[in-house]
Amino acid sequence: MGVVTVNGDELTVEDLVAVARGRARAELDPKVEERMERSRAVVVDAVEQGKIMYGITTGFGALADTHIGRADLEAMQLALVRSHAAAVGEPLPDDVVRGLLLLRARTLAAGYSGVRADLPRRLLDLLSRGLIPVIPGKGSVGASGDLAQLAHLALPLIGEGRLRRPGATGEMVYGRPAAELLAEERLEPLTLAPKEGLSLINGTEPMQVLLALAIDEAELLAKVADLACAMSIEALLGTDRPYDERVQLIRPHPGQLASAANLRVLLAGSALMASHRESDHAVQDSYALRCAPQVHGAARDVVAHARRTIEIELGAVVDNPVIVPDGEVMSTGNFHGEPLAFAGDMLAIALAELASISERRTYRLLDPAVSRGLPPFLAPAAGTNSGYMIAQYTAASLVSENKVLAHPASVDTIPTSGNQEDHVSMGWTSVRKLHDVLANVRSVLAVEIITAAQGIDFRMSIATPAPAVAAVHRRLRETVETMVTDRSIGDQIDAAAACLPELVAAAGSASGPLS
Repeated sequence: MGVVTVNGDELTVEDLVAVARGRARAELDPKVEERMERSRAVVVDAVEQGKIMYGITTGFGALADTHIGRADLEAMQLALVRSHAAAVGEPLPDDVVRGLLLLRARTLAAGYSGVRADLPRRLLDLLSRGLIPVIPGKGSVGASGDLAQLAHLALPLIGEGRLRRPGATGEMVYGRPAAELLAEERLEPLTLAPKEGLSLINGTEPMQVLLALAIDEAELLAKVADLACAMSIEALLGTDRPYDERVQLIRPHPGQLASAANLRVLLAGSALMASHRESDHAVQDSYALRCAPQVHGAARDVVAHARRTIEIELGAVVDNPVIVPDGEVMSTGNFHGEPLAFAGDMLAIALAELASISERRTYRLLDPAVSRGLPPFLAPAAGTNSGYMIAQYTAASLVSENKVLAHPASVDTIPTSGNQEDHVSMGWTSVRKLHDVLANVRSVLAVEIITAAQGIDFRMSIATPAPAVAAVHRRLRETVETMVTDRSIGDQIDAAAACLPELVAAAGSASGPLS
């Protein structure tokens, strides 16, 4: 298992995904306490001197002008965490919460928040002990960060809220009282000092986690889309001429070039394609085949933009207020989620298009009027069997659902906190629905892959497909057998969707890693 060291510096998407998925553990750098002491000393001095500083000796949001006496400062921080734990809905998955524990610890460890090292240390303690805070998934407008979700993350630090063990099922998804599990682990609840409650709940880390996990999967699905297209081209007796590098270089969008390169590699050495290369039908394919690099590539470019956004965010300080190096306490707007909201919305639109063009290729595989000799719905005995007819219905349904989910959340705003927070990002909604889009795209691509594989089965009597496509076909057939007579389609879709990483690996083993 790898190790990710939390020292306050930026993390990578790969660091986050590794910890979130349980492939790496996180450790706090021993030097963090020294790094955090400078800003902590400023907070201690402000309290002792009775200075007016937002969130330290004043109320919050619309109550920023309300001065809080020294005797009530600890109570105020406790009340803040309790009152902001107002999220509702199903709890966030384990991987999201694990990533959230890591990122909140990193932000605090950066040394701008004025809190003790006890806070990031305890967050990483929960992570290492497999204690997952139960965080309801709804209730953030993505402006002062994701206040409600972060408050639910913070509650177990003070012995409140709920915790669960990893992989909990049934009622245990909702966990047990945090005090019980902390006692089992012999961990004493923390008492929050001035500024610490506020620093625990201000930030964009929940949006960061969901966006980073989405980018990780989107990069996989971009390869899968190229792979599925190559399989469809083989099954439909298509041509690889549009992917010629000479054509692609005269419109050199990076994603388009990468997608076209993948298609060239995937189709290289195809005896099946060679068998019909000079036939009249191969002069020009439909857009869903011919324009795949342009569509897939445009989606890839959006994924690249989203990655650039999250890479900046994973090294940013998104707390408020912050103590800058010269000791001044400054109120900021760094917690506003607009960059993440835009990235999430654009990514949902781009991924929806990967599914949309994939469904069109599936349709061509099933319609005998355009499938170049394949049986209706790829059924060996059409009529008695319906073949993959309804698989296209499923793909069409998911594509249409994506059209609704791709509506940008970031164009909305609604005022909160007595109109003090009068413009919000809705970034949490953006990245939450992005994961619904991802799930739909995964299934739509799986539909194309199983139907293209069935089409290739019928073409085997002519010639064999390219080595990379043949390798993918063999790997798929280990999981999804050729459908000779009708059987459950849903099970086949789910099985294919579950092995997408293995299919990409199979292609890479035959042709080299895909871009």
